[in-house]
Amino acid sequence: MTNHSHEGAHNHHGHNHGEPTYDRAFLIAIVANGLFVILQIIFAYVSNSTSLLADAFHNLGDVLGLVLAWIAMGLMKRAPTMKATYGLKKTSILSALANGILLVFTCGIIATEAMYKLFSPTEIQAVSVMVVAGIGIVVNSTTALLFMRGSNDLNIKGAYLHLFYDALVSVGVVISAALLYWTGWLWIDPVVGLLIAIIILKGTWSLFINSFRLIIDGVPDSISWSAVSEFLLAKPGVESFHDLHIWALSTQENAMSVHLYMPETPLTDQLRMEWVGQLRHEFSIQHVTIQVEKTEKDCNDACHGLGFL
Repeated sequence: MTNHSHEGAHNHHGHNHGEPTYDRAFLIAIVANGLFVILQIIFAYVSNSTSLLADAFHNLGDVLGLVLAWIAMGLMKRAPTMKATYGLKKTSILSALANGILLVFTCGIIATEAMYKLFSPTEIQAVSVMVVAGIGIVVNSTTALLFMRGSNDLNIKGAYLHLFYDALVSVGVVISAALLYWTGWLWIDPVVGLLIAIIILKGTWSLFINSFRLIIDGVPDSISWSAVSEFLLAKPGVESFHDLHIWALSTQENAMSVHLYMPETPLTDQLRMEWVGQLRHEFSIQHVTIQVEKTEKDCNDACHGLGFL
């Protein structure tokens, strides 16, 4: 007997009523940061600042990342078709992964430029750098606040982290420019550029790993496979299980399927709906498929623990 429920998904859709506000947030963030990137690049070359140019490239990557995230948010809402039975929900995960890859690539560009300037130092207009980076603090911190409440969504979290780290990086640029202004040490600017690359890479790595895990249908980081298995085995009538699979349909929805060995106790509709509700509330699993078996099946590879990522 197979029992499948979308009840959790219906309730989950209620969480998405706030999504249209992200359209406005994305538009504001893309326009504001796009204009600021142009300003940064111009002043980076005029002032000959590596740290400011590094921040500009990072911001440019953020603008592209915001565009990808916005597109993914729209594609997620597409209705399922006979060719895409889940719709295009997974584009949000693909967007998060693309953002992670983009940021790692940006780190390489920043580090390369910083190393060049470290061994070939040039004069820098520190005051101009401080002014532009100061504007960056305001722009990035303000636009980051637009995405703060959606940080549970990996796609929105990617946008938030981009902007949040931009604000922190701009603070670092201001500090380095101030130190350069007072000391005249030209090596400070490229060193700060390298530190910026390290900060970005460190902040991006978890986003990259988590999105990669979801794109290959790994168990979402927010869900414990062991905890779900303990939950199932604690249920009356369940003697064992196999083929327990947990994966993400998008950055907002999770799914699960399992075969339960219940030789004595029948799984009634009332009991099934109760379990589905508990899985939704305790583990944030919105789509649940349960197959009940009266004869036990040997567990060959389905019950292996998860040791990857």
